[in-house]
Amino acid sequence: MNLKVENGQLKLFKKLLPGLLPIIVFILVDEFWSTEAGLVVALAFGVGQLIYVYFREWRFDRFVLFDTALLIALGGVSILLDNDIFFKLKPAFINLIFCAILGLSAFGSKNLILQYTRRYMGDTNIPREAENAMQHTVRMLFYLMLAYTILVVYSAFFMSKEAWAFISGAFLYILFGVIFAWQFFSSRRKSGGPGNEEWLPVVDEKGTITGKVTRRSAHKKKGILHPVVHLHIINSKGEIYLQKRPDHKLVQPGKWDTAVGGHITFGETIEQALARETAEELNITEIKPVLFAQYKWETEIESELVFSFRTLYNTIPRINKQEVDDGRFWNMKEIRLNLGKEVFTPNFEHEVPLLLTALDKSSLDPDPRNV
Repeated sequence: MNLKVENGQLKLFKKLLPGLLPIIVFILVDEFWSTEAGLVVALAFGVGQLIYVYFREWRFDRFVLFDTALLIALGGVSILLDNDIFFKLKPAFINLIFCAILGLSAFGSKNLILQYTRRYMGDTNIPREAENAMQHTVRMLFYLMLAYTILVVYSAFFMSKEAWAFISGAFLYILFGVIFAWQFFSSRRKSGGPGNEEWLPVVDEKGTITGKVTRRSAHKKKGILHPVVHLHIINSKGEIYLQKRPDHKLVQPGKWDTAVGGHITFGETIEQALARETAEELNITEIKPVLFAQYKWETEIESELVFSFRTLYNTIPRINKQEVDDGRFWNMKEIRLNLGKEVFTPNFEHEVPLLLTALDKSSLDPDPRNV
């Protein structure tokens, strides 16, 4: 898994942990004194957390507020009815909310967890493999948290108070710690050896290979120029086929982009990379690409040498749902109406005039401007 994604997950975990602390405080105080004392101390602790976060970050931590309020509400009901089962079920309620978020992220159209991590990563170019790994992790966490919630409910009804306190408190920290430690060392093991690391060629602005670099290193900082391929698909009506990036993408999510795009790996030719990416994303294996542009594209953290191709293709591509969210042909009128409106990726908008200039010089290709 990409290191940026790992850091985003760890930051998310650290973000959620403070909200769970009031119940840990309650358990400790209740163990040595009483339920009433535990509620008072937990309330004071939760309010203290809210004040600390507010004056440090100038915001209210809604998760801490919700957790503390639910703790007091269920604890109060438990005391009034002289039945602590209501209070014991409190962690299960919170876990169900967390399961709902994980479920929407794992199986819904929008990955809320990835969108949350985007706040910490900015405009970072996250490899597709890292996004797929992150999606797999979210699914795993969903099933794990669902099983954990069932265990909390079971412990509330059928286990001792000490066992429930451990399961609903410290056990969750241990569980998350084991999960992320396993992921961390597993990803290091997979990418630790030279044979398992993906290598990209380092090139100059003319495209001459001057060395090689790991994909991880190439995406860490600006200045390491490495090549990528783009393919524009045009049909006989002059319409341009675009792919829609999935909403869970960390870079330009939900925007329409060039039909095909991807990195060239070390030892691979431009033509081989283009054929591979086209087959992976659109299940197209027979194309006749024509190179029409070569330019340098820079973001805050990387530098790419882009080789842009065009091809004539009339069949509607069969998209790979794991790679592409949607795809369709656009006419030039539609494209013009949506330029500059955050509908397309900046990369695609940069290539539109280059593509039109190339088509203007060719008498063999359809001209989208006439549509």
